Amino acid sequence: MEDPAASGAGSQPANGNGNGNGGGKGKQAAPKGREAFRSQRRESEGSVDCPTLEFEYGDADGHAAELSELYSYTENLEFTTNRRCFEEDFKTQVQGKEWLELEEDAQKAYVMGLLDRLEVVSRERRLKGARAVLYLAQGTFGECDSEVDVLHWSRYNCFLLYQMGTFSAFLELLHMEIDNSQACSSALRKPAISIADSTELRVLLSVMYLMVENIRLERETDSCGWRRARETFRTELSFSMHSEEPFALLLFSMVTKFCSGLAPHFPIKKVLLLLWKVVMFTLGGFEHLQALKIQKRADLGLPPLAEDSIQVVKSMRAASPPSYTLDLGESQLAPPPSKLRGRRGSRRQLLTKQDSLDIYNERDLFKTEEPTTEEEEESAGDGERTLDGELDLLEQDPLVPPPPSQAPLSAERVAFPKGLPWAPKVRQKDIEHFLELSRNKFIGFTLGQDTDTLVGLPRPIHESVKTLKQHKYISIADVQIKNEEALEKCPMSLGEEVVPETPCEILYQGMLYSLPQYMIALLKILLAAAPTSKAKTDSINILADVLPEEMPVTVLQSMKLGIDVNRHKEIIVKSISALLLLLLKHFKLNHIYQFEYVSQHLVFANCIPLILKFFNQNILSYITAKNSISVLDYPCCTIQDLPELTTESLEAGENNQFCWRNLFSCINLLRLLNKLTKWKHSRTMMLVVFKSAPILKRALKVKQAMLQLYVLKLLKIQTKYLGRQWRKSNMKTMSAIYQKVRHRMNDDWAYGNDIDARPWDFQAEECTLRANIEAFNSRRYDRPQDSEFSPVDNCLQSVLGQRLDLPEDFHYSYEIWLEREVFSQPICWEELLQNH
Repeated sequence: MEDPAASGAGSQPANGNGNGNGGGKGKQAAPKGREAFRSQRRESEGSVDCPTLEFEYGDADGHAAELSELYSYTENLEFTTNRRCFEEDFKTQVQGKEWLELEEDAQKAYVMGLLDRLEVVSRERRLKGARAVLYLAQGTFGECDSEVDVLHWSRYNCFLLYQMGTFSAFLELLHMEIDNSQACSSALRKPAISIADSTELRVLLSVMYLMVENIRLERETDSCGWRRARETFRTELSFSMHSEEPFALLLFSMVTKFCSGLAPHFPIKKVLLLLWKVVMFTLGGFEHLQALKIQKRADLGLPPLAEDSIQVVKSMRAASPPSYTLDLGESQLAPPPSKLRGRRGSRRQLLTKQDSLDIYNERDLFKTEEPTTEEEEESAGDGERTLDGELDLLEQDPLVPPPPSQAPLSAERVAFPKGLPWAPKVRQKDIEHFLELSRNKFIGFTLGQDTDTLVGLPRPIHESVKTLKQHKYISIADVQIKNEEALEKCPMSLGEEVVPETPCEILYQGMLYSLPQYMIALLKILLAAAPTSKAKTDSINILADVLPEEMPVTVLQSMKLGIDVNRHKEIIVKSISALLLLLLKHFKLNHIYQFEYVSQHLVFANCIPLILKFFNQNILSYITAKNSISVLDYPCCTIQDLPELTTESLEAGENNQFCWRNLFSCINLLRLLNKLTKWKHSRTMMLVVFKSAPILKRALKVKQAMLQLYVLKLLKIQTKYLGRQWRKSNMKTMSAIYQKVRHRMNDDWAYGNDIDARPWDFQAEECTLRANIEAFNSRRYDRPQDSEFSPVDNCLQSVLGQRLDLPEDFHYSYEIWLEREVFSQPICWEELLQNH
């Protein structure tokens, strides 16, 4: 790792707290480029006047948006091809009518005939039949007048296709295409892979995605037949049908095959979108998860939850971003105390900053902040280091007090909250730790895990323990860990554990032995799709299903392809982040060690620095990016004639404040990072070592309550390790943490008194966890037949009477075997008797 002192040495003069030996030169050079630097700083940081984003977090975006993201703009010409294939086939089967004019029975009869024509040997005819089915799933847009009609008939046709067995037929075709070695070898030989190499796979995956997405969507107007079909479809996808693995495992195997380089032509965006929607459909979304959690707590006899976390987050308001204070989390950047005392101006700024704190202030301090001194401009201009190695990032910002004219605030703009949004929680081990310290202090010995005996302790300690117990929270994970410890200690007396065959359990069993490869493959693709990633020769090519056969020759075509590529990467990030979060949350609810197994492999595959690398960008610009062309989005592009592309039409997108999928991805990645680091001291220290505080603090510029909450959670767990000076100069961030993040009694996150008592021993903590995980997986899933606990037959007559399956030709060689193995072997009977 790069020496921190060396990396910070060159940037010390730019801190704004003293220029040391180079101060004079800095003051002479600063006036020349001050205005240019200010404009450059505004461009690099984006608009600081960020409004509150009206974003509603959910399982997925709107129905039309989710369908449109399936197609790249390069594929738009194929809509016409699909329509032509359908109309050519339809005219040969039905005379004088259109699809929407047919009765339901006639439509079913046509679909049956179409599925029969998919079983022909000719690959070309099979593709034409698949395209005709895809046109039906896309809503027979040639007969529709509006986008609403297209979406309506798309959903109707998908239910009809499912009832006629289309999904099973396409699953067989998908197996054939995955095993098509000729297509794989052809793609491997090509120097550049384009969209033409994955035509068959894209058609098949598009039909399956449209069926999953349309049937998954629940509406009050759905008929009973549609509701039954939805539950049947969910069951088929969840469980192993006809001795086949669950559908999600097939898609996971496609992901690993793509990342291994054996199938570079796979349309990975469609695979990932379909995988995410299949997992969401079979396991359930976030609201279903909350219902499952409530039910499971009731089954275990635990008290109900104090609040619904989804509703609490929705009711939160975004806070104004913290002002640009100097990040002093790294000791090498902080000036010596003597220099700080020597500069009265800097000390006055710090005091003014603290005195002007307004916890509930709605005012955006960004609006009035301008660098006022040469040192501040130099500090703001100090460049950030990249995250390609050890994520050695340094962020330096000027200390800017609010101008005196803006200091007074009218009473109408001050909003005092009625109370903290979260009920505080206390773990059992927190109560035990508190009593251990109290007993050692007052009576000189401890009583282990006994939290009821309070003899010899003063009255205030009694009150403290009572308060702690009132807020004690027992999680499902705590109960599962205790049960696991009991099963490990007493496997015979407790008997065999009864494991319910839920969709989540079946998915984990199927993923278990290949799970490390699955996680590595997903993170490889995420790294390749991250906007901060640099093009490398050894990285995987994720653009195979977006690049056209002929590269663009005009500027407009290049602009369109550039937008398409950026949109393609954003959709991949969205699908992977949502998929990983869903898997972690469902596995955690199913069993804590399933969650820990997935988490540990994500950590070992460098998921933590990867997410930090993703956020090491102008996150406000990423969230407000306009990488979409509304006239080319499905279903709009199927109804209207495509206009001639101009620079204005490319740039004229929807006037939204933000890009839904990018904000969704950012929140998912932050939630993922929280899941990986919560209650893990060694992983928290990874956040500190990778200097994540400046990166995360920069994300607070986005005024969206949910995103800010998860950023503040990540800052809270590492605050005690960032030093007193960082806390003093980031008091507004500390206040936001206090106001928005759940409180844990006895948690000294703001002080860091027990740092010396908790050395960072990454290997010991992770190895202990890994041993527990392996013991769980071995006990529950490895059941060898010759186990030491298997029954043994000790009866001689029973053993001799067992029938043995002998080879068919054994009676031909029986006499030879008898002569060689019995008669020709000398037997010393005396010795045999002596031994026994």
